[in-house]
Amino acid sequence: MSIAPKINRRSATGLTAAAALTAWLSRPLKALADEGATGDSPEQTATPAANKDSAPTADEQPTKPLPYLDRIGLQLYTLRNQMSDAPEATLEAVAKAGYWQVELMNIDEEAIRIAGIARDHGLAVHSGFLDFNIITAPKRDGVASLDQTLEIAERIGLRHVVFGYIAKNQRDTADKCKAIADSANAAADKTRSAGMRMCYHNHSFEFQPFAVDSGKGKDAKPLNAYDIFIERFDPHQMEFELDVFWAKIGGHDPLEMMRRLAGRISQVHLKDLLSGTPVITDESKVPADAFQELGDGTIDIPAVMRLAKEIGVDECHVEQDQSPAPLDSISQSYQFLASN
Repeated sequence: MSIAPKINRRSATGLTAAAALTAWLSRPLKALADEGATGDSPEQTATPAANKDSAPTADEQPTKPLPYLDRIGLQLYTLRNQMSDAPEATLEAVAKAGYWQVELMNIDEEAIRIAGIARDHGLAVHSGFLDFNIITAPKRDGVASLDQTLEIAERIGLRHVVFGYIAKNQRDTADKCKAIADSANAAADKTRSAGMRMCYHNHSFEFQPFAVDSGKGKDAKPLNAYDIFIERFDPHQMEFELDVFWAKIGGHDPLEMMRRLAGRISQVHLKDLLSGTPVITDESKVPADAFQELGDGTIDIPAVMRLAKEIGVDECHVEQDQSPAPLDSISQSYQFLASN
């Protein structure tokens, strides 16, 4: 999930959001699969009837499906505009595209309703994002208490509560990040006591080094926020939800990061990065087209999922922070996973 500014929704058809979703849902699943796999229209990709029933060659024998495909999730931030306009039709579209569960953008009273709609369409709901200020600025006016949020999470039936962002003015020194880590540990302890688990979702700002303290000598390695969190989070309480896109754009190999944190990652966000994108540690400066459908970028998503299985990750959620056509993007990403 990202807090980058929302991109404009396409309006060339002149349809309302609800009507556009209805049109999308009316397309046959075969057409969605063809479009997701090739980007062409169903007419361009139709398979001759004579070939459909032919036996596969040795090279075409089906391979073992990717792990997590039988419970693959979608972070609803991908469809935030559609969810705002037509939540029921949007969740129906998510289920039709092939997803088995959704991760909530918020844990609040509205999320209870959203979770109910999702389950009505056969989608599980195991994870959701709390207001990060509950941990970083709990005394700020208007910020819900952790106890209130956990009570709602219990009512929804969540297993994972995600701490997913830190404002710029809250993270600009190592000491602030150390205090946040301690606050997160305390929140994670309460979350465990309530029968759930808390994890931290990264962006790329965590990988920007802080200035080296002159008292540590010129050869001291500068710390970054993620170093602090790895060292300071209680490994028995506080877990990670690793976002592979943000790790990669922050200058780190997601697979190496997963190996480093083996046993401490409970969830993974799957998203792909446009080839040639430089390292960017200010999330507000990431161009919209850096976010790519799975399989169209530089991250080896199947390798990520296989390693996730090896190290005991619970859930994998697809997310694409920016797209001019989010419904088509989630379908394309699912079809990529299903074909690998």
